[in-house]
Amino acid sequence: MSLKDADSAVCKAKAAYNLHIYPQLSTESAPCCKVTATKDSTSSDVIKDVINILNLDVSKHYVLVEVKESGGEEWVLDINDSPVHRVLLWPRRAQDEHPQKDGYYFLLQERNTDGTIKYVQMQLLSKETDARRLVERGFLPWHQEDFDDLCNLPNLTETTLLENLKCRFLKHKIYTYAGSILIAINPFKFLPIYNPKYVKMYENHQLGKLEPHIFAIADVAYHTMLKKHVNQCIVISGESGSGKTQSTNFLIHCLTALSQKGYASGVERTILGAGPVLEVNLC
Repeated sequence: MSLKDADSAVCKAKAAYNLHIYPQLSTESAPCCKVTATKDSTSSDVIKDVINILNLDVSKHYVLVEVKESGGEEWVLDINDSPVHRVLLWPRRAQDEHPQKDGYYFLLQERNTDGTIKYVQMQLLSKETDARRLVERGFLPWHQEDFDDLCNLPNLTETTLLENLKCRFLKHKIYTYAGSILIAINPFKFLPIYNPKYVKMYENHQLGKLEPHIFAIADVAYHTMLKKHVNQCIVISGESGSGKTQSTNFLIHCLTALSQKGYASGVERTILGAGPVLEVNLC
């Protein structure tokens, strides 16, 4: 290494970076605090600067927490860790200002006497989506609440799975996802969720963006066929009387509506009319 390279390395090490710290200490906490730090600055140094800027109680113990929302991660930094080194590992868009909306930021939190973190931000949640995300990540306990995808259950057991399906069924939500698989519970009555409005609602939408529905499965299969020019197959399985035939009818209704762009066609009647004959032959 030349002398010029060494001088350049020293300058980079002493370069100043702006860290935006979000205190989560109480409902009256300042929304954000800007601290200047270098690569040599430790978490302890940054915390002391925040304490001085916000005039916090020096008798309490504070920790700096790195949040990486994209991976659902929260890391409590050691007192000797370098926050700037952490920032340089973040995506470029999050390095300069790192607002909370970008998913990469620092929190200043109070440490309890037993060593645990006082999660005051739990009391600040106002949106149902934020609360659900914390439940899915295990930060909040799961109460009787319906999940439209069983893969998001915080505690996946046979009991919680059945309770979730029952909870949705009582709300007349007969469809539930398990990843890309659709689970249907026969309501044994007519539900007004199969009209052309619903066909249009689910048209060309990514699976899982809307409430689970059999039209979503039909739409994904149809548009995948158009985009990839490959035949698609939808497997319908279930016990006798579970509603396989009716589900097939709904699929055909949606597929013909998509292919005919909403115009009446004899194709749908022809296919549906062949259903009973095929079922008799399979018995």
